[in-house]
Amino acid sequence: MKKNISVFISNTQKYVEAEGGSTLVEVLGSMEPPLGFCPACALVNNKIEALGFPLFTPKTVEFLPFDSPDGNRTYVRSLCMMLYHAVHNLFSGARLRIEHSLSNGYFCRIDGPDGPIEMSDEAVVRIERHMRRMVERALPFVRSERRTEEVIEIFRRQGLDDKVTLLSTLHELYTVYYTLDGLSDSYYGPLVTDTSLLSVFSLRPLNGGLLLAGRSTGDVSVAAHYEPQPKMFQAFMDYVSFNRILEVSTVGELNRKVMKGLSREVINISEALHNNRIAAIATEITRRFHEGGARVVMIAGPSSSGKTTFTKRLAIQLMTNLLKPKMISLDDYFVDRERTPLDADGEFDYESLYALDLAVFNDHINRLIGGEEVELPYYNFATGMREYRGNRIRLSPDNILLIEGIHGLNPELTRSVPENMKFRVYVSALTTISIDDHNWIPTTDNRLLRRIIRDAKYRNVTPAETIRRWPSVRRGENRWIFPYQENADVMFNSALLFELGVMKDRADALLRSVPHDEREYAEASRLRRFLSYFQSIPVDYVPSTSLLREFLGGSSFRY
Repeated sequence: MKKNISVFISNTQKYVEAEGGSTLVEVLGSMEPPLGFCPACALVNNKIEALGFPLFTPKTVEFLPFDSPDGNRTYVRSLCMMLYHAVHNLFSGARLRIEHSLSNGYFCRIDGPDGPIEMSDEAVVRIERHMRRMVERALPFVRSERRTEEVIEIFRRQGLDDKVTLLSTLHELYTVYYTLDGLSDSYYGPLVTDTSLLSVFSLRPLNGGLLLAGRSTGDVSVAAHYEPQPKMFQAFMDYVSFNRILEVSTVGELNRKVMKGLSREVINISEALHNNRIAAIATEITRRFHEGGARVVMIAGPSSSGKTTFTKRLAIQLMTNLLKPKMISLDDYFVDRERTPLDADGEFDYESLYALDLAVFNDHINRLIGGEEVELPYYNFATGMREYRGNRIRLSPDNILLIEGIHGLNPELTRSVPENMKFRVYVSALTTISIDDHNWIPTTDNRLLRRIIRDAKYRNVTPAETIRRWPSVRRGENRWIFPYQENADVMFNSALLFELGVMKDRADALLRSVPHDEREYAEASRLRRFLSYFQSIPVDYVPSTSLLREFLGGSSFRY
């Protein structure tokens, strides 16, 4: 006889009695009155789970809507499995690779037994029709958990060699996987209950592959709007090609390198690629400088992209090209605190473009370009006032200005500065290694882990607080940075192929400190699960000049 358990529902602040072994879906169906919305997944004791998750002991459950961050991730993962089903059934022996986020969607390639399959309009229409029929059939995503060696055999029979490689390096006893209409797959997180919930999506051919888009964040009844991002696509492709040359495109392949004692080789080659890219950017800037332009280099990018170290390394490369860089901090051009714009919560919004004195900044840049001497301001954060402390500079014929700041690609920042005098660099950690063919690594997760480590080491900020602030940081990036990234003259990918293996142990220890009864535990738990896929790489292997040292410590640069 099964024992009844009490389940506390956070959404209603009430208990529900359920039979032991009941799934979250069954608990949901027994609620009186009903929940009032259709959930995508749930937090069970502050840990994200699918609605097919069974309950055997008393739990606290919060059902999450589709428009929540975890709900949206669940929706997109489920779309990916439906796409895999379509590709598996329409293209014999094909391999689906979901490589990275792009243009408000997810870029995918399909490889056949004889090479890449070009995604024509007709091919994409066939795939979409198959997926639409699956939505109409309301096919269930069945969650199962079995011994890992049995799951490996299931994936081997389906030709999912990337998943076989990954699971073989993890040594887990049991593995959760999903089955859809007889086809199995595994995902980094839960899926929805059935395909009828996935009616909003779009597919389009793109650069030989296809772009899968989920629901729009602004209007969940329509698919996300496509925005061309050719420079971003090329930045990703450069590194995807590099990964394939090194034979490390997935975490399983990286783990095998680590287990064979080849960590140093991977690190040395990855660092050499960074050096090569920075040197190439410096060469292009120098060429334009000698043609009479590019006197002002603007360096922008989202949080924890490594902009500061990139700027220092770029300065060194420019000096080897016989140019003398001078630095200007945008922070010193903040308006007095009383004039600072307020955000939606009534707090000072220092990420707003209009927190800067644009008129004074443009005047100073133009005067410096014109050969005049300028006294630079100093922003006193203690008083919230701009001060002048006699810091005067003038540009000599071989001087070049380097200006780092989140607004560097926004045309409004340097509206009155002549276009030919500006060179714009976009820096971001565009993670190109995937967990496996169907599970990409979001660049935001990579940056968040960097920030958690840096905040704890240098800013005395707890991991829980960093996680708590992250949505606000992301909102600022979505408003002030990402809309302008295609304005860049060049993009620099600051991600390193090995870095998540290096960060694993330090980040995991920090994430363990997040209290179980705090909401941030859910995100900490998700990140810890993500890190568990990686074999650890010793921090000591990372050179002191590495961009990663900006976050880990031990850098040869001064910050």
